[in-house]
Amino acid sequence: MVLFQGSYRGSSFFELLRVDHPHLVPDFSAVDSSAAAQIPHGTTVLAFKYSGGVVVAGDRLATAGHSVASRDVEKVFATDQYSLMAISGAAGPSIEMARILSVELEHYEKMEGESLELEGKANKLSQMIRQNLPAAMQGLAVIPLFAGYDLRRHAGRLWKFDVTGGRYEEREFDATGSGGLYAYESLKNEWSPALGQEEALRVAIDALTNAADQDRATGGVDLARKIFPLVRFCSQSGIEAADESRIENAYRAALDRRTRGASTP
Repeated sequence: MVLFQGSYRGSSFFELLRVDHPHLVPDFSAVDSSAAAQIPHGTTVLAFKYSGGVVVAGDRLATAGHSVASRDVEKVFATDQYSLMAISGAAGPSIEMARILSVELEHYEKMEGESLELEGKANKLSQMIRQNLPAAMQGLAVIPLFAGYDLRRHAGRLWKFDVTGGRYEEREFDATGSGGLYAYESLKNEWSPALGQEEALRVAIDALTNAADQDRATGGVDLARKIFPLVRFCSQSGIEAADESRIENAYRAALDRRTRGASTP
């Protein structure tokens, strides 16, 4: 069996595409800037540490200008067993990047016989964002959060990025997207490093609810359509998704606290 038929000999799937199969690399840079405003954009995502690892969450709404493009977009992706990527910015390029990163990490593990360390995964994502810079200059920016459980350090870690691919590790929490500022302020008021999983779920839902209350592009919880934010935990045992019943209970509890005039339990 011939393993290599092109000129690339490394273990990076993304570089393999770029060098030997450039026609397969998504290119969004040709999109006219006037049309970019009508392309669906993801809005609010957040990530923070809790006592068992990290939590990553996002609402489900995508907007195109002032219109709703979709009410049921997935913005939190498991890129492997111990890492998560949350997307904001242009929805198409963001989702494509999350999928390529997942394949990249799987390809690396098959080629090297071991998984890439968590910081290396964040660096891979940084390189992909840098490659997307021409598209970002046309209005198709990808602004993700990346988080996971570091098996070497036995701790949760998270990173934010800028459009040039710069990555910055956050020690506590972060939020991005159109409602990111409001979610961040909520996290600043409620976050603690000692949060258990149920408390962390409450804090995540509170933050998204506060963002949806102030930012029209953030979806929050849609009880009428039974559409709920995505909340995923990553710990030493891997990734666990909060089911909809837990999210609904956390949201109803948040509404009850607001009715009673209390921001926290």
